[in-house]
Amino acid sequence: MRASLKVSVLPLVGLLACALILSAQSSKQDAAKAPSAPASPHDLSGVWTMHAPTSARGYIGDTFTKDEPAMTPWGEEQYKATKPSNGPRTHTLDTTDDPVLRSCLPPGVPRIYLQPFPLQIVQTPNEVIILYEYDHTVRHIYTDLQKHPDDLTPTYMGHSIGHWEGDKLVVDTTGFNDTTWLDRTGHRHSDQLHVVERFQRTGRDTLQVDISMDDSKALAKPWVSQLVFQLKPDWKIMEQNCADNGSFANFEK
Repeated sequence: MRASLKVSVLPLVGLLACALILSAQSSKQDAAKAPSAPASPHDLSGVWTMHAPTSARGYIGDTFTKDEPAMTPWGEEQYKATKPSNGPRTHTLDTTDDPVLRSCLPPGVPRIYLQPFPLQIVQTPNEVIILYEYDHTVRHIYTDLQKHPDDLTPTYMGHSIGHWEGDKLVVDTTGFNDTTWLDRTGHRHSDQLHVVERFQRTGRDTLQVDISMDDSKALAKPWVSQLVFQLKPDWKIMEQNCADNGSFANFEK
């Protein structure tokens, strides 16, 4: 009797094991098909690249808008005096005076967005850090400050503070030196440059950045632009060094 019982139970155990395996596989498939939870609008972290079909790494061109910015007489004079290697007034690499190409100087804000490289956003309780792949440039946006220090030393990337307005991270940057250009086509700015950016996650994989450049000495009115970035969860920020890969000195070799 016991032998007969063992023989009859074993097939049932096998069937039960198969059912459990099939059920687990089905659950995994359902989980894979199920849409992922939407990202928090206050979570901007990740690696992002410019949404631009012309380049796998993302590149929108040499400037921010199709139309020329409204310049003051001083700004227009400075613009005409520059010798860019990009845009309608293209100069050769041996005659350009582009500070990025000639000397590997930091591009500044917002020109750094025109460098065809991705960026990574890292958030902490007190700041948002942007790691630009271009030349290992690091930018700190302090969210624990309500105002800029009174004794700022002018720098290439300026001093940035940020706060949330609803789902938008509003970043206010000032304290620039006058060495950088606004874009790659030779539009200059003064040390009065004031940049405001509004970062908004409009979708799980989409980041919109609205930029306003204000400079009473160089611009007759604010120059505004909108950029769109795509999330690249499988990308890693690579090592890119201007002196090795993009400097004028390297082009001469």
